[in-house]
Amino acid sequence: MTDQTTTEPRLTSLSHGGGCGCKIAPGVLSEILKDTAAMAVPPELLVGIGTADDAAVYQLNDEQALVATTDFFMPIVDDPFDFGAIAATNAISDVYAMGGRPIMALALVGMPIGQLSTQTIGKILKGGQSVCQAAGIPIAGGHTIDSVEAIYGLVVMGLVHPKKLKRNADTKPGDVIILGKPLGVGIYSAALKNTALSDAGYRLMVETATRLNRPGADLADMDEVHAVTDVTGFGLAGHALEMARGAGVQIAIDWRRVPLLPETRAFADQGFITGASGRNWAGYGKEVSLPAGFSDTDRAILTDPQTSGGLLVSCTAAAADRVEKIFAHHGFAACRIGAAEAGAGLVIR
Repeated sequence: MTDQTTTEPRLTSLSHGGGCGCKIAPGVLSEILKDTAAMAVPPELLVGIGTADDAAVYQLNDEQALVATTDFFMPIVDDPFDFGAIAATNAISDVYAMGGRPIMALALVGMPIGQLSTQTIGKILKGGQSVCQAAGIPIAGGHTIDSVEAIYGLVVMGLVHPKKLKRNADTKPGDVIILGKPLGVGIYSAALKNTALSDAGYRLMVETATRLNRPGADLADMDEVHAVTDVTGFGLAGHALEMARGAGVQIAIDWRRVPLLPETRAFADQGFITGASGRNWAGYGKEVSLPAGFSDTDRAILTDPQTSGGLLVSCTAAAADRVEKIFAHHGFAACRIGAAEAGAGLVIR
């Protein structure tokens, strides 16, 4: 699972938290941002920070809007190439989640130069470059610093037609909610940290986390797709709540239909969960209605931080089959997991 030299520390040992589990807890983030001074917003800024969307979007002309995002984190795995590939996939996903097509990236690199060799750092960058090549975009520059913890990510820019932009806040009552990837990456990473993940499990985790969310760009062509986001550090519950809040609706999830990586429940039962899961629940749990008998294991999965997770799509019921076919065309087994209703918050059934 790693090709680092034995004289170097494990990448994950240099981090206080890995992947999207490094995100500041939602409640703390809200507190930090609450007194942020409001700035004048130009009419060309189609998406800013107002609805916690995946990227900023700035209209250039009648046919084009620029999608801009950045994402970076500490290692979730010890293999340097895999770490770079996962981080790059995660960053590019935000452009796809807006319905955009990526056009270029800039690398963000912070490395403990005294502890990691230039060869290891080079492998991290090669992992990111491999994903950018798969997405058809160049890494056109970037910035590097000497850091206490290993940090890698990208600034990613893309283009979308202004009228085809997919926000996270346009869900409508009656919409079907579709999830593009199974949950469990955070729990798998906790099992890896505790040396409980098999080689096959590791390969599945990396394969899931490095699968580009290409369907997002195709979904932009569908008027019946009302809202899209991707499930990352705040877990399924957190990102579904962002959709519900932004649109002023209630999202109901049928828990039995939510897809999971094969060993997710068994690992969670054994206590292999991330600290971010509990922080997520503390930040937004009051807005989530759980059914009677909902277990601690289920709650840990519901709030599990997903590094490079799947797209969460809100579309008309009539368009659901077509949406699933678009996912299937790109190699995804998307699942209908719920619906939007009149009301507020998130309901698990």
